[in-house]
Amino acid sequence: MFFPLTVRDFLDRAVTVYPDRIAVVDEPDQPAASWGELTYAQFAKLATGQAAALDELDVPGGGRVAIVSQNSARLLVSFYGVSGWGRVLVPVNFRLAPAEVKYIVENSGAEVLIVDPELRSLLDEVPCKHKFVIGEDDDAIWGSKGTPEPWQGDEAATATINYTSGTTARPKGVQLTHRALWLNAAVFGWQASVSDRDVYLHTLPMFHCNGWGHPYTVTGMGGKHIVLRKIDGAEILNRIKEHGVTYLCAAPAVVTAALDAAMDWDGEIPGRDTVRIIVAGAPPPTRTIERVREELGWEFIQIYGLTETSPLLTMSRMRSEWDDLTPNQQARNLGRAGAPALGVRMMIDDEGEVLAQTNHALASYWENPEESARVMAGNWFHTGDGGTFEDGYIAIADRKKDVIISGGENVSSIEVEDALSSHPAIREVAVIGVPDEKWGELIMALVVTDGSEVTQEDLVAHCRKYLAGYKCPKRIEFRDTLERTATGKLQKFKLREPYWEGAERQVH
Repeated sequence: MFFPLTVRDFLDRAVTVYPDRIAVVDEPDQPAASWGELTYAQFAKLATGQAAALDELDVPGGGRVAIVSQNSARLLVSFYGVSGWGRVLVPVNFRLAPAEVKYIVENSGAEVLIVDPELRSLLDEVPCKHKFVIGEDDDAIWGSKGTPEPWQGDEAATATINYTSGTTARPKGVQLTHRALWLNAAVFGWQASVSDRDVYLHTLPMFHCNGWGHPYTVTGMGGKHIVLRKIDGAEILNRIKEHGVTYLCAAPAVVTAALDAAMDWDGEIPGRDTVRIIVAGAPPPTRTIERVREELGWEFIQIYGLTETSPLLTMSRMRSEWDDLTPNQQARNLGRAGAPALGVRMMIDDEGEVLAQTNHALASYWENPEESARVMAGNWFHTGDGGTFEDGYIAIADRKKDVIISGGENVSSIEVEDALSSHPAIREVAVIGVPDEKWGELIMALVVTDGSEVTQEDLVAHCRKYLAGYKCPKRIEFRDTLERTATGKLQKFKLREPYWEGAERQVH
């Protein structure tokens, strides 16, 4: 007997077992009218309505639907209303510049574009066959009363295309199949101890590798989703207190925001001894891990992965063998990327690169066979990160690829260099990541100009024409020359050295 694994399995179970349970509490403060509280029965009805609406628009199986939105119940429903009936969801980073969104919509071949009300201007700048605004066009997107055409299910079919920055100037579309998303959600949920008693706070953007799979995990277990639209440390603590939140996923910058808010919190910190926080994006400092455990009283869990691996590769979580260690040593152990998740194989190649094999890796990069072949050469996924693998644990030491992780977001240094190089005053440029306590890494540009009196402000303003704000350099140093090899190549590891001097690892 064989049944394909599809993402709709998670919703089907929830509506079968928990139809009257509250599925989601939507963000109350947003430009579109909040959907408030939805039961799983109501949630499923909206997803079915979306599937039927796409039928009425003649969007075929495999057709792409792009959505540009901050966290919302509407986006959460779309993970099922689109992919659950055989179409492909393209969740787009709402921070991107219009030119970047235009590229993604055109590259993916999306037939439908749905945007947040605050991003309505995108509809004038991004060509697409069908365009809708959340809130204004809800009936046309989720309101169909028809019955959607049945989909037989195919676990090898692409469920989502997630665009990620990395080693190229243009973002690459990561094709994640139903099988990959299903296995990631199941293994992640198991190893993170997700149950039907959990209340999950969406501090992680849902577009970010599909919320690391937790829109599926939490739904399948009948947990409650609490939607947070914008990150604010005090509001994170408020939502935890109000809704009894038990776990959340976050980049290091969100951890810092919660710690800062806790310093001004009146009374006991919400979630002490009941909340677990799952962190990824870059290894946080040992002291930050200690503070989470001591000052917040939350369990600290670290994972390592990439969009291309759905994302879970490794997890570092407290274990009984560490009980007698000092809190500092426990924090140091938790600061490693982690041990391979169930079904994941890891190794370090002869050049020190971290490689992985997993059943929830990407099918390929969208319309990019050359890069797909390179990254999966030898049937191993090449992460582009350098590290060690000792005693069953991976530790990330540096990045072999030209990517900077700032505030949990991947930024291609090549993409930033391209934007800067288009300024007429720039003659040479190298973009590197430098350590920063709040953001993990800051984007720094080292530039050689033509001698004109161009300023840092001028160059940042120029970048904003082409790039999202978080990709623009936060620091710019003007140089007379950039040191190169005898063959004319820039050696970025040498350019980074002065800023990372004394650090145990070249990531932050």
